[in-house]
Amino acid sequence: MTDTPMNPTEPLKPNTNGMLRLFVYGTLKRGFWNHDRFCRGVLTVEDAVVRGRLFETSSSIPVLEVPEEDILAVGTTNPLADVATQAHVAARMSNPEPTPDRLLEKGMDAPWGPVYGELLTFDDPETRLPAIDRLEGFHPGGPCLYRRVLVPVQVNGTMLPAWLYVGEDPISGSLKPIGKPIWTR
Repeated sequence: MTDTPMNPTEPLKPNTNGMLRLFVYGTLKRGFWNHDRFCRGVLTVEDAVVRGRLFETSSSIPVLEVPEEDILAVGTTNPLADVATQAHVAARMSNPEPTPDRLLEKGMDAPWGPVYGELLTFDDPETRLPAIDRLEGFHPGGPCLYRRVLVPVQVNGTMLPAWLYVGEDPISGSLKPIGKPIWTR
């Protein structure tokens, strides 16, 4: 899939803050109830995959778990610092040659497998990230429903670091495995 502008009639804001990449696998994906509210005006949407496993809460909300060794950084309350961290990690990862199945090279041995979602790119992290953090119940330094982490994401055969939300311990005990690599509720 190629980059897709979400709302071609909405003028793009100048990029003064850097680009924020966010991997989404649930209600923030296109066609789900939180996408329009939180992601309207996103610069690009691309099909993407991470290594992990999907669960669902008793209220049918998806929760992703990723291997600890895949976590490159943990989110903060400072959106610009998190974008800078993402850029720094991207420079270290630099992968100019497309390499299909690069994520699979790390191993998809049980219990980990591919989890499919969308990679969103925003140019307004100071606005977007705090709102999405609130939606996901992410409060660094306090009790959280989800934790925002930076992980390798495969998109179009290239590995990029992107932020995503993983389940935090308080909700982990009440989860049931989805048993498939994509959430479609």
